[in-house]
Amino acid sequence: MMKAEKEAHHHNNSHEPVLLDAVVRLLAPKPGESYLDLTAGYGGHSSKILETTGDATKLTLVDRDQNAINSLETLSNAGARIIHQDFAGAAKEFVKNGEQFDMVLIDLGVSSPHLDNAERGFSFQTEAPLDMRMDNRQALTAQQVVNEYSEAELVKILRQYGEEPKAKKIAAAIVSARPLATTLQLAALVEDIYGRRGKTHPATRTFQALRIAVNEELMQLETTLPLLPDLLKDKGRVAVISFHSLEDRLVKQYFASETQAGYEAKLEVMTKKPISGATEDVLNRRARSAMLRAAFKINT
Repeated sequence: MMKAEKEAHHHNNSHEPVLLDAVVRLLAPKPGESYLDLTAGYGGHSSKILETTGDATKLTLVDRDQNAINSLETLSNAGARIIHQDFAGAAKEFVKNGEQFDMVLIDLGVSSPHLDNAERGFSFQTEAPLDMRMDNRQALTAQQVVNEYSEAELVKILRQYGEEPKAKKIAAAIVSARPLATTLQLAALVEDIYGRRGKTHPATRTFQALRIAVNEELMQLETTLPLLPDLLKDKGRVAVISFHSLEDRLVKQYFASETQAGYEAKLEVMTKKPISGATEDVLNRRARSAMLRAAFKINT
């Protein structure tokens, strides 16, 4: 067993792929088909798809996180193509090169090892530098955003990406408490504004907002969605798993725009409503907020 796999088992199977059965059901892999995973993570979905397609050389796995890339070694050794890049950049290159696939998956979740690995700075529960980069090669960190962005920019980030009702108060508190160096300093500052109450930590939305800003997550998705018809072969299937309403709204709107395009439509939506992790993947605690939507390319 590889080190990354051991770590995962150690974390209470914490990187069990989310909504695995539903993804396989909707992508409906057949022997010999090609598969593109734009956010391959630790290879859970890919390994399951490979059980049916049977040919690892037809797998293309993309991730921007070095730890994920390292953990895909077994699939790489079996012949899969592994690409260390953000998914929007990779998708653009595939389209430019005219590459098409039978199945495409985008799983927008932050992988569990990210959250469990304290020093990456994604969690407000353990002391760590304010980092939050999914790709360590990138310059911008959460610490820079927190300490260098203007109060107005912070308000915008907290509102837009965290849907945080107390964005103005939190931004003002951040600016007056600068410099902030660690996750717990920031979490405590938000907690002071809210007081601790309820099951959800009051800093959840602030951390989500910063993570999305640092990694340009919504911009990545907005860039990639319109490329999907070009990435798919005729009758090719795409599945997208999102974890908060901002992402799901973008996917829903894009799929709806395709449906409303009439004769011009390139995709047909397979999920009238999103499939919910809370009902379909009950045993996986990381799947609680997951929403899955899927479509297939109309034979043009």
